[in-house]
Amino acid sequence: MPAPIEIVPARPSWKSEFDGLKVSVLRAAPARSCVHHIGSTAIPGLAAKDIIDIQLTVENLDGVDDEALLIAGFERVFGLSDHCPLGMQLQARELEKRFYRSNGRAANLHVREQGRFNQRYALLCRDYLRTHPDAAGAYALIKVRLAMRTPWDTAAYYEIKDPVFDIIMAGANEWAQRIGWSTPPSD
Repeated sequence: MPAPIEIVPARPSWKSEFDGLKVSVLRAAPARSCVHHIGSTAIPGLAAKDIIDIQLTVENLDGVDDEALLIAGFERVFGLSDHCPLGMQLQARELEKRFYRSNGRAANLHVREQGRFNQRYALLCRDYLRTHPDAAGAYALIKVRLAMRTPWDTAAYYEIKDPVFDIIMAGANEWAQRIGWSTPPSD
């Protein structure tokens, strides 16, 4: 049986733990790749599951070497893609990714193609929540309460959390347009 969903207070160590994982990911990454710390652990002060999320941006998913990532400590999980926000119609390639779990410190590696919807989505959401502490605080409260009510039901947790993220992204997209946000270079 999988472990229950548990949201913990923000930990200052998450950034340095990402930095250590990044070194391993870069050793196995294709040339011209970018690595970013994404998800809730990338937002200072935000409560989160104690799992470091990493985004590896590549030019082409077919150029990713599963064996090299396995040697680096990341095992591929097949059959996952990102969700399509309600009301949007996106081609499947815009949500396609490769997903890996760390064999060591709890971490998820999301490999996405440069310029795709899902690649931009993760970075924009992170940057928006970093600069909007009220939105981040409300999001944290939703996650804490949701995990308390559905600790053993991962599907229910994400069925509710994903649309909440989409609401946040409506504000994030307006903010990005207003300030001229663009995809940042590698962390």
